[in-house]
Amino acid sequence: QVHLAESGGGSVQAGGSLRLACEVSTKTRSEYCMGWFRQVPGKEREGVAVTDFDNSTKYADSVKGRFTISKDSAKNLYLDMNRLKPEDTAMYYCAADAGWGCAPAPTDFDYWGQGTLVTVVS
Repeated sequence: QVHLAESGGGSVQAGGSLRLACEVSTKTRSEYCMGWFRQVPGKEREGVAVTDFDNSTKYADSVKGRFTISKDSAKNLYLDMNRLKPEDTAMYYCAADAGWGCAPAPTDFDYWGQGTLVTVVS
């Protein structure tokens, strides 16, 4: 079982930066594919970035070069978001995938946090 808790959301002006954090609590030593997803009302949840046990990463085209996903030694997850745009406004979720492979597909992920809201104002 994995418990995930996001923090760091807020309101920021376009062009600004935010750092999201996801505290990961697990009683197992298993390595998980970890990811950040986002969702706006009326739209499907979309993958933003994922990172696998070997620290390899994948990003959505819309955030490449602006967002960076990372982990610390305690397996907590981070998302550094720079040059934010109004279209980045969404609820951001942290998730863990206990299965094989690591792709930014929401249906692959088994554990989810409650989300943290990011609002980018122009």
